Amino acid sequence: MEQSNSLFKCAAIQMNSSADITDNLARCAQLIKQAAAQQAKLIVLPETFAFMGKSLKEQIAIAETLGRGPIQDFLAQQAHQHQVWLVGGTVPIKNQRAQQVYATCLLLNARGERVAAYNKIHLFDVDLPDQNESYRESNVFQSGHDVVCADTPLGCIGLSVCYDLRFPELFRMLIAKNAEIIVLPSAFTKHTGEAHWRLLLRARAVENQAWVIGANQAGVHANGRSTYGHSAIVEPWGKVVAEAQSDAEQVIVAEINRDKQAELRTRFPCIEHRNIALSLQHYT
Repeated sequence: MEQSNSLFKCAAIQMNSSADITDNLARCAQLIKQAAAQQAKLIVLPETFAFMGKSLKEQIAIAETLGRGPIQDFLAQQAHQHQVWLVGGTVPIKNQRAQQVYATCLLLNARGERVAAYNKIHLFDVDLPDQNESYRESNVFQSGHDVVCADTPLGCIGLSVCYDLRFPELFRMLIAKNAEIIVLPSAFTKHTGEAHWRLLLRARAVENQAWVIGANQAGVHANGRSTYGHSAIVEPWGKVVAEAQSDAEQVIVAEINRDKQAELRTRFPCIEHRNIALSLQHYT
């Protein structure tokens, strides 16, 4: 394994993805290049970075087999070219159900090799309060079951996606697997994002003394859906250290200091102080 890094830069990429995969990947490549030029060693792409069509069911038509396909090839090429660890937002990945796919978050190393794959567990099946908006991700996606962390030279990275942010028990399970950095590719709606995005990112960071990197979609998409943007990077004490200030496509960068995080967890050991039987039963 590569030499461990205790101090390095990370980046979250904010996009306004469309129904044109070729164009999305071209713009994504330019944003990755910008992040790498700022010395980011860990780069996080948003959910559905390669394709947001007019219908959610179009995800099935472009789904790839795990390990093969143009979107995965793109991720591998970009990670290797720029020598970065790359979180590939989500890619629709085929499974045994012909009418459903997984929303899979991929982690690739600096050689372009896949080291982890997480299938989104919590699916966004909601009718938004006071809004004429309804979402049923379970019509297209199959829920995952495995909690996924990966030990890397940049620290232990936990994978999560969008709606997962509302379920603190998942983050506790990531911490039980020693996660130091939690990535969150997202396509948070404008309505829910305005209310809860920043609040929940900070809460998950504080309660787990973890870095949280939220890379969000932004603006209006082909299906008329509006996403919130405001991608953010939050440090373990809850301070937002980088944040997109608009819904424009952009790169935000912050420096991760793992030594400072380790000192916080030692001097203020609230994770060790968990003393609830239910917590111990399910999360350790």
